[in-house]
Amino acid sequence: MQGKLTIGSRNYDLAKKVLVLGVLNVTPDSFSDGGLFVEPEKAVRHALQMEADGADIIDVGGESTRPGSLPITPEEEIRRIAPVIKGIRRHSDIPVSIDTWKSGVAGTAVAEGADILNDTSGLTRDADMLKVLQDNKLPVIIMHSKGTPAEMQFNPRYDDLMGEITRFLLVQAQTARKAGAPEDGIIIDPGIGFGKTVEHNFTIIRRLSELAALGYPVAIGPSRKSFIGAALKLDANQRLEGTLAAAAAAVVNGAALVRLHDVKAGRRAVDIALRIREAEK
Repeated sequence: MQGKLTIGSRNYDLAKKVLVLGVLNVTPDSFSDGGLFVEPEKAVRHALQMEADGADIIDVGGESTRPGSLPITPEEEIRRIAPVIKGIRRHSDIPVSIDTWKSGVAGTAVAEGADILNDTSGLTRDADMLKVLQDNKLPVIIMHSKGTPAEMQFNPRYDDLMGEITRFLLVQAQTARKAGAPEDGIIIDPGIGFGKTVEHNFTIIRRLSELAALGYPVAIGPSRKSFIGAALKLDANQRLEGTLAAAAAAVVNGAALVRLHDVKAGRRAVDIALRIREAEK
């Protein structure tokens, strides 16, 4: 099981705590909370509430990555995220991750106080992202994605699902390390919902221990995703129970970080799942 993780001045023992990333989408069009937090003051209040509810990290995103979405300009993304990160920093020292694949956005976010890079392209869409890592020695979440959000859900196919994801994450983790990411600050994410079918997503969660065995902390983001909606025939705002079940199963199978919209309920679920995982055998 993964050991230590360092984020800024904070050191985490991942055998004793699963980290919850509270989702803060400051977008008009994200799949479940688009438009709710486009005003910076409202976004900052929500971040502080998530911290009070048990979030360990606030994950700020300024561009929707829902299936079928198109990219926005870096300038627009910066306009959305910069005042929010600055506002969080005025009130709290909670670690902030910036959910972006664009180097310019990442650089601005770090200048405003972000601590972690969360790149949904796994450091593949913007070559200058490696320079951001090099200049700032940032921890990084490297996510596997098959294609871009605009086309990733058009009949995704794999000859070897877990093998392909594993090979990609290992290569990109080494790339991040060479670029200057700290050795105890590289996190891997199989990319639930990013170029995967419903069954692919369930398989990834069931076999997550294979990724945990690679030696890097594993992050996972099942929150309100469409595979839950498809299985239960529920809209995005009705997927809490399915999200908690998926999150708990992921933790039992080795997840060290879980990205969630519903932090209070999620915190309780992952804490119990961790107790089950670490119980005396």
